[in-house]
Amino acid sequence: MAGVTPTVRVLVVDDDALVRSSLRMLLDGTAGIEVVGEADDGTRVLSAIDAHRPDVVLMDIRMPDLDGVSATRLVRAQPSPPAVLVLTTFDADDLVLAALRAGADGFVLKDTPPADIVRAIQQVAAGEASISPTVARRLIAMVAGPDGAGRRVEDARRRLATLSDRELEVAHAIAEGKANAAIGTELSMSLATVKTHVSHVLSKLEADNRVQIALLVQDAADVRGGL
Repeated sequence: MAGVTPTVRVLVVDDDALVRSSLRMLLDGTAGIEVVGEADDGTRVLSAIDAHRPDVVLMDIRMPDLDGVSATRLVRAQPSPPAVLVLTTFDADDLVLAALRAGADGFVLKDTPPADIVRAIQQVAAGEASISPTVARRLIAMVAGPDGAGRRVEDARRRLATLSDRELEVAHAIAEGKANAAIGTELSMSLATVKTHVSHVLSKLEADNRVQIALLVQDAADVRGGL
């Protein structure tokens, strides 16, 4: 029916049965969201995706057999993968940054208010990032040590150099946390044009999502490498 927003199909992955049950109760009571399946470990994520075809995987980051980082890599390697939203207890966590670099579209804390969890799911389902650039910068500052920093800066700058001037403007706007509508207003472009540029930026940077674009822009601006 025209004008009706499609229901977001969610797969909940967590080794704690109580957490899975609580999330199911929360999300199944929310209009526009349906929990279509559960998995209790990262080893069972791919089979659950095949069985349930979710739009979003709500992924626990710490699991005993296969953690959320490794499971996220497996998901992102699939053709037309669902979005991945990581569940974590601590925001400044090396596994959180690793999951974002592996292709997660964002993360939420387990004690996040229910309305914010729902909003995060809706954002990643719509192709937006669910992480603020401020948090991303803080994660990098707290977690990323000097080892490999120079290589990351060099690689990020090399990849950003493949963009046109306009595409680079869009990449920087994404890194500032701006949604497509705000980018269009700032750069005087139609929404369709913004989406086209975003698609080109993702392709040229070989990025899975907007979070990885933001991380590349921030890596390229690393103060240790100058600018």
